Amino acid sequence: QVQLVESGGGVVQAGGSLRLSCAASGRTFSTYVMTWFRQAPGKEREFVATISASSRNTAYADSVKGRFTLSRDNAKNTVYLQMNTLKPEDTAVYYCAAARSWAPTDQNKYVYWGQGTQVTVTS
Repeated sequence: QVQLVESGGGVVQAGGSLRLSCAASGRTFSTYVMTWFRQAPGKEREFVATISASSRNTAYADSVKGRFTLSRDNAKNTVYLQMNTLKPEDTAVYYCAAARSWAPTDQNKYVYWGQGTQVTVTS
């Protein structure tokens, strides 16, 4: 069993930065693919970024590529999403999720989800 707890959300002006963290319980964190999704009001939850268990592979949604950076520290059971040059359209609840295999956008593959953290970007 893995429990995921997100933190780091908040309110920021456009052009600003935030760093989200997702802390995991359990000794198997290092075996999971970790991914951030987000859901804006009235919209479906969408893929943001993913990182493989070893950090060797990452992938990003086109909308965040070049602005967001995903990393993980397996020794600390934590994954980080550095978000720079934020835009109002980045406003959403951000969720981290864990999967046992690489399938970035297939939400059915994710076995553990956090409760989400709100990010609000003002113009």
